[in-house]
Amino acid sequence: MQRNKKQQRKAFTLMEVLLAIAMISMLAFLVVSNVDNVMTGGQTKIAQSMVKDSLATPIMSYKLSIGRYPTTEEGLNALVTAPDSVESRWKGPYARNIPLDPWGNPYQYKCPAVKSKEGYDIWSNGPDGQPDTEDDIGNW
Repeated sequence: MQRNKKQQRKAFTLMEVLLAIAMISMLAFLVVSNVDNVMTGGQTKIAQSMVKDSLATPIMSYKLSIGRYPTTEEGLNALVTAPDSVESRWKGPYARNIPLDPWGNPYQYKCPAVKSKEGYDIWSNGPDGQPDTEDDIGNW
């Protein structure tokens, strides 16, 4: 009799299968719903690194050669091609290119600074792409 019970219990019941499917579905939903948060967090860190570190070096090199930061009108393109006003002193290019932010928008630049203590403001408009919103990422 004992042997018959062991032999009969070789498969999962319908309830066990449904419970396993429900648990796997819940886990998949949690993973998929959090992927957006993880991706946005990574993009934000990339933008912070660009505005606080990566673009700071070519801007400082420009200042050492020219004696001032690029003006707002010259913008970040002054790091790649010589502006007419400083062509004789320009020893660039200071950067190979100016990348777009992680959301595909250009970084913004203003000199003299309004928000930063660096002497210039550089920022990304963030995930929404709109200026002067809470998600802006800058060197301030």
